[in-house]
Amino acid sequence: MVLTPKFSAHFYFQVMKDNGFPIPDDEIMLYGEFPQGFLWSTATAAYQIEGGWRADGKGLSIWDKFAHTPLKVFEDDNGDIACDSYNKIDEDVAVLKQLRVNHYRFSISWTRVLPDGTTNYINEAGFSYYDRLVNALLAENIQPHITLYHWDLPQALQNVGGWENETTVERFKDYADLVFSRLGDRVKLWITINEPYNVAMVGHGYGVAAPGISFRPGTLPYIVGHNLIKAHAEAWHLYNDKYRAKQNGMVSITINSDWSEPRNPYKQEDIDAARRVIQFYIGWFAHPIFNGDYSETMKTIIRERSLAAGLSKSRLPEFTPEEIKRIKGTYDYFGFNHYTTVLAYPLNYGNLQHYDGDRGAGTVVDRTWLDSGSGWLKVTPFGLRRILNFIKKEYGNPTIIITENGVSERGPIDLKDYHRSYFYEKYINQVLKAHLLDNVDVRGYTAWSLMDNLEWATGFAERFGLFYVNRSDPNVPRVAKESVSLYSTIINCNGFPDPASGPHDCLKPGPEGNQRCSDSSSGGKNKPDTMIN
Repeated sequence: MVLTPKFSAHFYFQVMKDNGFPIPDDEIMLYGEFPQGFLWSTATAAYQIEGGWRADGKGLSIWDKFAHTPLKVFEDDNGDIACDSYNKIDEDVAVLKQLRVNHYRFSISWTRVLPDGTTNYINEAGFSYYDRLVNALLAENIQPHITLYHWDLPQALQNVGGWENETTVERFKDYADLVFSRLGDRVKLWITINEPYNVAMVGHGYGVAAPGISFRPGTLPYIVGHNLIKAHAEAWHLYNDKYRAKQNGMVSITINSDWSEPRNPYKQEDIDAARRVIQFYIGWFAHPIFNGDYSETMKTIIRERSLAAGLSKSRLPEFTPEEIKRIKGTYDYFGFNHYTTVLAYPLNYGNLQHYDGDRGAGTVVDRTWLDSGSGWLKVTPFGLRRILNFIKKEYGNPTIIITENGVSERGPIDLKDYHRSYFYEKYINQVLKAHLLDNVDVRGYTAWSLMDNLEWATGFAERFGLFYVNRSDPNVPRVAKESVSLYSTIINCNGFPDPASGPHDCLKPGPEGNQRCSDSSSGGKNKPDTMIN
């Protein structure tokens, strides 16, 4: 009689051979430093923190209207006051200094400087706020990293079609021109548009963010995305032609994406589904800007499904050869937002003319992954390193600045946010691995977010902040959470010093630790000293 071992026998044999369960390579800490000049930052967005929604002549944005529409935002929260940052420049700069960041990413409220979205009337009071903020940052050796558009389109422009109307491309160019001219003498890092995927799909496909449109999900997101790409390109060329020689700054776009793995890594159809998820997410916007035109995957699938439905042409707009040439290469770095990973599998939507049907994939998560305060965000540090490597290979090894990465909590206030400290330690260490082990040209990391704020449609219920904001106190004070100590220490050490080669001055609290640790590792020796010019 022949005995055939079951799978469990092989599994148990491996456990005995390893004398337990070895730590996966993804979870082993790498000790080492980031290169000198590495960009350490944290981020916010105007609507989420500023408040002052009608102060000093500010106009209405689509988020003002959306948040004042009943049942659109959790518990009908809104950004009327938010964190009152419009009146708290000194307080915000003080907590940034406490965090030890060398950069701060924030956005301009389009309607605070141009109330109706056009240059017909310039609101000088709005520019005064940003002038004072930029100057206060520079006085503390914190470099501003400004986003021109973080989702708060002027309502006056939405009234005439918003991002569906191609004239908004010109309005955005005019707005960018004005901001470059006013602040560009002091600002060296710019982002044109934050997360165009979310603008196009979440705001104009699913309709759960401003402007809240969901009735043309098969066409409108692609039209909006098309115009966003052109708006970005026009702003980049404007800066390149008119301001770069004198201001010497860097301009790009911030693209967001989850990492996608096959649900079953041994099934080709799951592998293909994971690739489609990536191409329809990061590739939608990165491919035209970094490689020229939409990916063949997107163009072929959407065209074939459109024709099969009886349409005369693809629902995905086409760029002309002249537009392809003008859009390609409109970047000075790859701005990238990342939070989590999904597992993909094929899902047939039939003839549904919708982004989800075009993508043809469903996604799930591994139930062993740690939760956060957001249902969509599972803690998956390994995904960040993998998608950084994807960007390197897919888009020609561009300079990458991570412009958002963070984790949320819900429920009772607890300043001992150990899950956030864990998140930052593990994710930032994956960035170090990508840089030192994989030679990914990553030059900066930005924690989302500086403080708890209005988390869009989930209101104030989901909190991403390093600092707690006590909104029940009229002074809305900022209070450091435990994760501030962890993140500021990583910044002070410029990475992760090896305990075996200690002690390390950078690990000491207070003035003694202000001298950055420089002897923790040989990591980064072969990289240039100055990372961002």
